[in-house]
Amino acid sequence: MSKLFTPLTIGPMTVANRIVVSPMCQYSAVDGCATDWHQFHVPSLALSGAGLVILEATAVERLGRITHGCLGLYSDDNERALDRVVKSARAFAPKSLRLGIQIAHAGRKASSQRPWEGGGALRPDQDPWQTFAPSAIPFDDGYPAPAALADADLERIRDAFVQAARRAARIGFDLVELHMAHGYLLHSFVSPIANRREDRWGGDLVGRMAFPLEVARAVRAAVPGIALSARITGSDWSDAGLTPDDAVAAATMLKGVGLDAVVVSSGGITPKIRVGVGPNYQVPFAARVKRETGILTQAVGMIVDPLEAEAILERGEADQIALARAVLDDPRWGLHAAEKLGVEAERPVQYVRVAPKHWPGAALKR
Repeated sequence: MSKLFTPLTIGPMTVANRIVVSPMCQYSAVDGCATDWHQFHVPSLALSGAGLVILEATAVERLGRITHGCLGLYSDDNERALDRVVKSARAFAPKSLRLGIQIAHAGRKASSQRPWEGGGALRPDQDPWQTFAPSAIPFDDGYPAPAALADADLERIRDAFVQAARRAARIGFDLVELHMAHGYLLHSFVSPIANRREDRWGGDLVGRMAFPLEVARAVRAAVPGIALSARITGSDWSDAGLTPDDAVAAATMLKGVGLDAVVVSSGGITPKIRVGVGPNYQVPFAARVKRETGILTQAVGMIVDPLEAEAILERGEADQIALARAVLDDPRWGLHAAEKLGVEAERPVQYVRVAPKHWPGAALKR
């Protein structure tokens, strides 16, 4: 039996297979509200053959968006728009599909242009807004200095995460993922590159994890009936930043406050750092976190070949395989992986005739 197509229980939910569609920003919302693009995009991902699809980084407050086009879950309008998208996806997807959403605050990377507009800080004529971070250190040259967060700001943001999680639960998501990576607010608290505070929210790793853990505890208490995970950082790729040792410690802390799983990513704390990108380049981080903490772990990062995905699971380096660009390139990646691994995959009845065994002629292969 293929490991990639073995069911897995994550907290209160069970997924039909180990394939996860990672959150991928679309920069196509209007004041946080999902649009016609999402009405097309999300149902397409839901038919990919993945057992779990996690929607893009979704801002918990308007000031927490990366760009003007980022999805949000901070208003009733946001909730209604996203509810329509989720209903569309569930209407046609296999009944076994599980849907998750990544909730996030962009921190000092907020108030940015969409990638196809340049990707830098918004210009004065582009309606920029004040950004926030643990310390008043700009993300990069050309970015304004963020405001260092006061305790009242931290309470507001913690409560915004809670309210977004509650909205997600009302919509019917099966999983909420906390974004603690890629240089956004929660990651910037954990990384010593961005957090130079000398109060209880800074200092050693325990202090730098204090605010992310407060958010995690509050969200766990607010949505006890659904799975809760976090995307964490395996490495900042800098001697001055987070290391795999820190990833193990962070995952242990998160497990201790009730998280069900982590996905281990890396990089993003500043564009000045070169990341050693290559096939499966983040898998060793996930493998170590899984081995040393026992928490359910996703591997992510340029995993493209189904045979390699299967091998990662067989070697015990991860419990799930998360894919992003691979699924945009091949929207039926999961179904094609099943064919390659000799597994019968669940398909919409309208697509059953696409399976090779139903093709005219003898044993046609991809």
